[in-house]
Order: sequence, then structure tokens, then C-alpha cells
Amino acid sequence: MTIQAIPGAAQASPSQTVRKPVQTMDSEVFMQLLVTQLRYQDPSAPMDTNQMMSQSVQLSMMEKMTELTAGSKESFSLQMRTAAAQIIGTTVDYALADGTKGSGTATSVSFAEGIPLVSIGDRKVPLDSITGITAGPSAA
Repeated sequence: MTIQAIPGAAQASPSQTVRKPVQTMDSEVFMQLLVTQLRYQDPSAPMDTNQMMSQSVQLSMMEKMTELTAGSKESFSLQMRTAAAQIIGTTVDYALADGTKGSGTATSVSFAEGIPLVSIGDRKVPLDSITGITAGPSAA
């Protein structure tokens, strides 16, 4: 027995990409859930106003926490950039993830990557791989 396709029904082809599910709940998802809940509520027994207020407060708190997290990440990034810039001209020791160790004078810093890269001789060393800093010669 053969099964025939239903006319007009979408058929998935192997070349179509499957959408990856969202793993976080943002304010858009929260609002969609709230609107859906309101749309399908029983008119003879509407949602309790205390519940609605509680959910609105939760949404507001979630948005504020998201803003706070973004601000914290930005502040940390600025602190890393400032720290990286301050070590230019100093002698630094480093240990890379592959076990390579070395030292040299920090000559410049690149902020193109997520973690600042410090130029030490011909090597670019991530800021978080620097293990020690020795002040350069003091100016007389």
C-alpha cells in the first residue's frame, strides 16, 4: 500500500535546515506567553489580577537583570582594556595554554579579539595568560 502526500501540505526536504530551539527566555517570549494566556482564558473566570501583576513584575525584573548583566560585561571589558594598556613598556611573564612559557617587554595591545592580545616580541599573548609583571626602568 502506498501513501500519497496530501496536496498543499508542506514537505520537509533533507536540504532544509532545522531551527535550533531557543535556550533562553527573553522579554519577547514572556510577552507571547502572557498574550496567549490572556487570549485563551475562560471569560467566565478571568485571570486573577494579582497573578497578572506578579507576571508583569517578573517581566520587569527580568529586563532589569538583563540590563544589569550587559552593564557588568561592558564594565569588565573596559577594565580588561585598561589593565592591558597599562602594561605596555613593562616586562611580563606568560604561560600559554599549550604549556609555552616566556617573558619579554609588552610593546602593544590589540583589542580586536574578545580578550586583549598583548604583543611580546613576535608573539601575541592573551591578557589572561600573563602570569607576572615587572615594572620597566623608572624615568629619571
